[in-house]
Amino acid sequence: MDRLICRFWPAVATVLCLSALSTTVQAASKNADEDAIRAQTIAWERAYNSADAKGVAAQYAEDALLLPPGSPGVRGRAAILTFFTKDVADSKSAGVTFVINYPTEVGVSGNMGWESGTYKVTMKGAVIETGKFLSVSRKKDGKWLYIRDTWNADAPAATPAPAPASPPKK
Repeated sequence: MDRLICRFWPAVATVLCLSALSTTVQAASKNADEDAIRAQTIAWERAYNSADAKGVAAQYAEDALLLPPGSPGVRGRAAILTFFTKDVADSKSAGVTFVINYPTEVGVSGNMGWESGTYKVTMKGAVIETGKFLSVSRKKDGKWLYIRDTWNADAPAATPAPAPASPPKK
């Protein structure tokens, strides 16, 4: 029996070591991917606040779908660039800054990842909106790009003012 244990012990030890190494490599890879997704969001935030619409749009895949609140979906990087060209210009002229509240939550499974968190929008230093976001990214050719992106405010949308009453007909 001792002879049998001595004979198979090196094989068992090798399998255990390879299993531990594999788990360590997977964890390191997952952490690297999570860090890359977080870096993508930081790049988005910097580009947005610098009024760099091309830098914002570069974070999206060619087939991405942007789901802004109160607007129809925007499909494709070119349309997303058009959307953000106006949006970042309007924000810059109004003195608006978009701030992600870190840390965010990130998850990865294979070549798909997600990030969620909260944000605030300030205008000339005053908070004018708080909300949450969810972005789904896909890793292609070693780079993470958004394929779905949405956000919404915590407060309900402002209701439009009622139309003035019509004068009575004579």
